[in-house]
Amino acid sequence: MKHIFTLCILLLVLPGCAVQMKFFPDATDPLQEYVLEGKGHNKIAYITCTGIVSDSPSRGIVSTRPSMVDDVVSRLKLAEADPAVKAVVLAIDSPGGSATASDVLYYEINTFKARSGKKVVAVMLDMAASGGYYIALPADRILAHPTTVTGSVGAVFYQPRVSGLMDKIGVEVEVARSGRNKDMGSPFRQSTDEEREITQGIIDKLAGRFLMLTQQHRNLSDKALAEVGTARVFTGPEALSLGLVDQIGYLADGFAAARELAGLPEASQVVVYRRELYPNDNPYNTQASAQPYAPSLLGVDANWLLPPRSGFNYLWLPGQ
Repeated sequence: MKHIFTLCILLLVLPGCAVQMKFFPDATDPLQEYVLEGKGHNKIAYITCTGIVSDSPSRGIVSTRPSMVDDVVSRLKLAEADPAVKAVVLAIDSPGGSATASDVLYYEINTFKARSGKKVVAVMLDMAASGGYYIALPADRILAHPTTVTGSVGAVFYQPRVSGLMDKIGVEVEVARSGRNKDMGSPFRQSTDEEREITQGIIDKLAGRFLMLTQQHRNLSDKALAEVGTARVFTGPEALSLGLVDQIGYLADGFAAARELAGLPEASQVVVYRRELYPNDNPYNTQASAQPYAPSLLGVDANWLLPPRSGFNYLWLPGQ
């Protein structure tokens, strides 16, 4: 036990050594293809989108994981390069995230389809809200579970405030600025009316883009569009009645839809791209999914201790 403890200390304090030993897979390991089910030459690539939509990697004590954007794009490139892959199933379980990261993934999925001609099916799991729904929009078919929560088509701006706490402890921040709006969004003071108006204008434009793309892809009725435009969330069946999704079903139904759209036989392979082999692997394995960057205390996610990061988001985050 003493020797193991000594080895762990050396691994932590000597990261710059020329020869490094790795005991845990991380973002520097290459993706490998593994077959989940099926047989034959034709393949369906199965890609998970789990957690906050972000372009920031997850850093732990012993390993790192790529951001969702990096993770999904890497897998899309492998699927595009393999002529045997005829379709992709995206399993989405996300409340959304950064507006830009969501838009980047939307763009990458759209351009993947345009370049490759391959079909994409999106299957919503527990949640595909806001940016989680945004990245499903390019799919040729969208499925929701009976218990999925989706929608929240809109934008939000989180701006943590510490000015009240600073007043209590007697701390001030002095700012020299080049224009009256240069420190707009500062957590150290209250926003002015002008700043609130500017922020709301940006939110309205981002939400307008989201709603426009939703209408472009889903061709909603005027009544449905007005309801969706309130930015509320819906259950899977409610989303189906509005036209936000095409079908209520499960992962197996998503694979069946991909085979149907791509004209594949029923026994076609379902493959995943992992950095390590998992015994008894199956489509519900989320251990290999990218997770968003989270501050940590000794490697433990500390996001629950902190307010949301400041910025514009396509995100549904109840309880904050």
